[in-house]
Amino acid sequence: MQWMTIGAFAKACRLSPKALRLYDELDLLRPARVDPDTGYRYYAAAQLERARLVAWLRRLGMPLALIREVCGLPAGRAAQEIRAYWARVEAETVVRRDLAAFLVDHLSGEETRRDTTTMLELRYAAHSDRGLVRPANQDTAYAGRRLLAVADGAGAAGDRASAAAVEALKFLEDEEFPAGGVLNLLEDAVRSAGAAVREVAGGSADIGTTLTALLWTGSRLALVHIGDSRAYLLRDGELFRITHDHTVVQSLIDEGRLAPEEADSHPQRMLLAKALSGGAEAVPDLKLHEARRGDRYLLCSDGLSRAVPDDRIRELLAGGTEPGDAVRVLAEEANAAGGADNVSCVVADVVAGVVAGVVADVGADVGADVVASAGPSVPAG
Repeated sequence: MQWMTIGAFAKACRLSPKALRLYDELDLLRPARVDPDTGYRYYAAAQLERARLVAWLRRLGMPLALIREVCGLPAGRAAQEIRAYWARVEAETVVRRDLAAFLVDHLSGEETRRDTTTMLELRYAAHSDRGLVRPANQDTAYAGRRLLAVADGAGAAGDRASAAAVEALKFLEDEEFPAGGVLNLLEDAVRSAGAAVREVAGGSADIGTTLTALLWTGSRLALVHIGDSRAYLLRDGELFRITHDHTVVQSLIDEGRLAPEEADSHPQRMLLAKALSGGAEAVPDLKLHEARRGDRYLLCSDGLSRAVPDDRIRELLAGGTEPGDAVRVLAEEANAAGGADNVSCVVADVVAGVVAGVVADVGADVGADVVASAGPSVPAG
């Protein structure tokens, strides 16, 4: 057999030698032969088709872990996975496009000339359940006119850490939003939340909390996220996860060093890469989402997402129930799957509000502010 040097192979498949060495380490594209004395890599011409597929998928922006999965599938299944991946990319691109449009409008002064006759508002509910195994509930869930939040505490004072983080954001319910500065406002609020958690933790890095929150501006939702609680968007029957888990396992998956199906059995599956804690200050993710009438948002602790698959979450969210019923159905589903952890959910629907000065018929009144920790939801004081 005639071997191709790594340089010749790289030129033929349009992958750099550096990329080929990485793909060898990740078991994505092994060389056909390695010289036992020099360690030099050689490739066979028959490997070019797989290498070109890898190169094309990388140009799509597909993560290495997913590329490895796609390359191991029959052609028909691989095509389905690529189609599904691109649908997710397009949905995320819409969000970025909306953010770009907002920035253009804001910086050019066009924002003030928009048609604002149709108003949107939220109908929402929060619920938190101890589960069937844990002795106490360390989650906090909150839903209000502007603020939606879920925090999942950890450590000896985890319940107080999660409550402190959410409490530090509640001033946003009444805060005036500076034009174009809602993300800066939210970032400052999260710094205050981190300080509140550090005070509770007393310097202990073992005490902390996740925090996932959405702040409603009237047409957009500003998202802040740190940890492994999650935010989902149900739009036109499709479910999109709009947060990225800050866990050690997810980092390994992103780097292509761990297959997604191996995550549930990994010994570090519960280890967070980032959280609000008594340790060093961590940087959260911040995003802006354009809202549409009919959107449904879900915030949840990992007591739901680890117990209930995304496909089932989508079915339950799309079931036509009101937010108050939806949060309880989701918690019941997690408990039916074993209830191994506390489970907290916030569901918010984007509905029509005032149209040309008239209150639109939205079926039911938007709920009062709701806060939930151990036990059922209660009106906030």
